[in-house]
Amino acid sequence: MNKEDQVLTGFRELYNKLAWLNKTKMEVSLKGYKSSEVHCIEYIGKNADSNVTKLAESFYMTSGAISKMTKKLIHKGLIESYQKPENKKEIYFRLTEQGKAIDKIHYDLHKEFQERDKEVFEQVTDEQFEGVLRFVEKYSRHLDAEIKKQGLDLKSENE
Repeated sequence: MNKEDQVLTGFRELYNKLAWLNKTKMEVSLKGYKSSEVHCIEYIGKNADSNVTKLAESFYMTSGAISKMTKKLIHKGLIESYQKPENKKEIYFRLTEQGKAIDKIHYDLHKEFQERDKEVFEQVTDEQFEGVLRFVEKYSRHLDAEIKKQGLDLKSENE
């Protein structure tokens, strides 16, 4: 297996193990909510004046898919839409109290998972950590360029 295959297989296995390990706890604690919905709530909670365009860019999804998800979240009472007095055209989202409660549960779960995995990260040297980050950033820039080259750039699609 070449380096590329080893890295991609390693990332895939790592992601699948994390998802599987965290899945049960997430499902029990966040019963009835899809992962994409919870992460949308998280994004809205962390980013003021979130709108469909910003969400689509962040999640690499189409505006249509985000619109559908935000309508479901509004219907479930987790987010609400609003407009600014100076811009009646754009619709923004913010969390309701129920949405903030879901966001807090999600945040607490992530802290619990970080605490569980802390021993591994404590063993990584600064040099190793910087090397991993450099690789991830380089690969991310490459994928951004490929997305743009294939005309799949959501930033231009959503403008």
